[in-house]
Amino acid sequence: MRKILFGVVMLIANSVFSQKTELIPFAFYDSSGTELSYADAVNVTSNSDVVLFGELHNSSIIHWIQLRLTKDLYYKNNNLALGGEFFERDNQLVINEYLSDLYDEKKLIAETKAWPNFETDYLPIVEFAKANNLPFYATNVPRRYASVVAKKGLDALKTLDKNSKELFAKLPFDFSLDIPGYAEMMEMMGGHADPSSSENFVKAQAIKDATMAETISQNRFKDGIFLHFNGDFHSSNYGGVYWYLKNDNKKIDVTTIKVYSAEEIQFKDQWRGSGDLILVVPDDFTKTH
Repeated sequence: MRKILFGVVMLIANSVFSQKTELIPFAFYDSSGTELSYADAVNVTSNSDVVLFGELHNSSIIHWIQLRLTKDLYYKNNNLALGGEFFERDNQLVINEYLSDLYDEKKLIAETKAWPNFETDYLPIVEFAKANNLPFYATNVPRRYASVVAKKGLDALKTLDKNSKELFAKLPFDFSLDIPGYAEMMEMMGGHADPSSSENFVKAQAIKDATMAETISQNRFKDGIFLHFNGDFHSSNYGGVYWYLKNDNKKIDVTTIKVYSAEEIQFKDQWRGSGDLILVVPDDFTKTH
């Protein structure tokens, strides 16, 4: 009897141990929570006009998946354009020169004031673009203009000259606190600033979103895919860049990838409807800054 009980205990222990030590590096789900294979995710995105890959900026595994998705979309449809939040519009000339092999990555990093983890996390995607003659677009508003908006509001940008105005979304653009995420941001700021200052802070976020959307719209091409990399908040819950793209052109087919970092790789009900594809990664995976 003792042997039987011991065997049962060991069986349960081994089962628990096996569950805890199973390595699942990531999982894709659709909006309703049905698990998808990576191949399914590639197929879904390959039928889109624009793919907005929301990311956690310091997650190495997310950046690896972005690189793989870039390669696989290219192999399925080489009519591919790339763009990223981590480059600002006034970086475009430098990027084009780099893609033309005029100088090395150290010059690119210095001239664009690249993010601290650019070399490990984003450069491989830019290098793939370079090797395959793909365009890579700097989509974001220069941070100095976003800073002006945060301090003085959107009207302050109207005083700038024509060349400066080419570096951000055409004014005026639609702004509403009904755009997903903006009211929540306003509420978060409420305890730290007066209402007008809080709204200006949200408008600074909006000019980033509107500028990225405008850049994508201006540079996407027929029968091709524009794969864009942006922070999760910029496309989460169909707000931000997604909202501005659809506001400009309701017929455009945009797929959003919403990312969650969690202790367990499994879908949670509260994530339902937050993106077309939902990617879950381990929260203890290597961070790059």
